[in-house]
Amino acid sequence: MARFTPAELEAARDRLVPDVVADGLRVLFCGINPGLMTAATGHHFARPGNRFWPVLHLSGFTPRLLKPSEQRELLSYGLGITNVVARATARADELTAEEYREGGRLLALKVARLRPSWLAVVGVTAYRAAFDDRKAQVGPQERLIGDTRVWVLPNPSGLNAHWTAATMAEEFARLREAAEA
Repeated sequence: MARFTPAELEAARDRLVPDVVADGLRVLFCGINPGLMTAATGHHFARPGNRFWPVLHLSGFTPRLLKPSEQRELLSYGLGITNVVARATARADELTAEEYREGGRLLALKVARLRPSWLAVVGVTAYRAAFDDRKAQVGPQERLIGDTRVWVLPNPSGLNAHWTAATMAEEFARLREAAEA
């Protein structure tokens, strides 16, 4: 992976990272917002400490461990990636409550257009803020967006010490099994 200077990472602030999407996906994974490493590379979940790609593989969604630069391969497995908020920041706590609400509104429109079977939001706090659902927990939600079911997954950031890669993979696997049913 390329190394970036602090100045190069800072220059990626507010950049937009294109979604990896198609109509009718099995699962559309939804991050909070791109980090600076993701914005600098143009690849989702690109920060080395982020556990998204290893957990995706451990849970059985992909037959091998993909690199962030191989993100478009997800489409061949019926998977995609988007974000609640499009703009890149160093930390998710830089986002405002209004950005989360507007992001949730735009995400619902995107999901209604793309019609994935499942929307999987990685991060319960982001889901709660985007959809004004303060009681949401990790797991399947009652909310539907059109015909799309919603599942909240643990945030794969290396900063989320409450979940190990193994326990995250178990939760991702629960979603995979539901999506295959």
